[in-house]
Amino acid sequence: MTMSPRHLLMGACLGLFALTAYSAFAEGDPLKYPTRPIHIIVGFAAGGGNDIIARIFGQKLSESLGQPVIVENKPGGGAIVATEYVAKSPPDGYTLLMSASGISINPAVYAKLPYDAVKDFVAVSELGSFPLIMIVSASSPIKSVAELVAYAKANADQMNYASSSASFQLVTELFKQKTGAPMQVIPYKSANESVLAVISGQVTTTIADAGPVTSQAKAGTVRALAIAAPKRMEDFPDVPTMKEAGADVDAVLWSGIFVPRDTPPAIVKKLEGELMRIAKLPEVIARLKPLGIEAIGSSSEEFTKTLASDIARWAEVARAANIRIEQ
Repeated sequence: MTMSPRHLLMGACLGLFALTAYSAFAEGDPLKYPTRPIHIIVGFAAGGGNDIIARIFGQKLSESLGQPVIVENKPGGGAIVATEYVAKSPPDGYTLLMSASGISINPAVYAKLPYDAVKDFVAVSELGSFPLIMIVSASSPIKSVAELVAYAKANADQMNYASSSASFQLVTELFKQKTGAPMQVIPYKSANESVLAVISGQVTTTIADAGPVTSQAKAGTVRALAIAAPKRMEDFPDVPTMKEAGADVDAVLWSGIFVPRDTPPAIVKKLEGELMRIAKLPEVIARLKPLGIEAIGSSSEEFTKTLASDIARWAEVARAANIRIEQ
């Protein structure tokens, strides 16, 4: 039977409609996820700790999910720009937020934010944690936390510290509250600049992550006084924890993946499982270790509890330090 041009056209249209309908179904079906590229939004410039973690996990996600995973850097406003962008993105699992602890700290210091860290997001998985290290210049006479506290109390008018973010500032303010050491904050644009300020003598001390500290400590330009974590670091086995040094400060920061609220639970579960699996891969652990980052891969439930606990904790520290930023 020979079909007329009209029937051929109708058949082609029906076929196209069916293909379009199937694509739309697959796009909206969590079981088919993902069917197109996934974007991970990072609130800091390329090359930083969060960016590196995002790219390491993104590569592995792409390999297992069969779709490209694109890392986009949207720096600005202490990661507020990136966080707001993801909060207002469609809750379909294709726009993820790679966030640092700042998402739990910003509510404590900013009077107003364009998003709610709890109501606008689902915490999927904590990917990595990194301890902070208190340092002084290698040429400084200060050789311990106790000596730093004593020096600060004896020189209150000239004691200062460098800080490049609200996270580092609140950790140092917590140190001040626990020890009674008076210090004035001097802001810098990055942790690297904070470390260099210590080396040059512009400031007395800083608390920073292991990334910018490790190379300088090994080069002998800075002296590590204490680790703000529950246990010592392998790279610094002789450096005590803050608690061992007499200061009750435990302030491990973290980085993890969030998605917009109302993202289908099946998609959240799929991402959670993949990220937990990736965090246990030996090659991922090996790539993060030199940066002073411990791979975590927590469950969504565990990460949600961590977020809530940190929001409450840092709000209390900020209130005690009278830190509030009006925008």
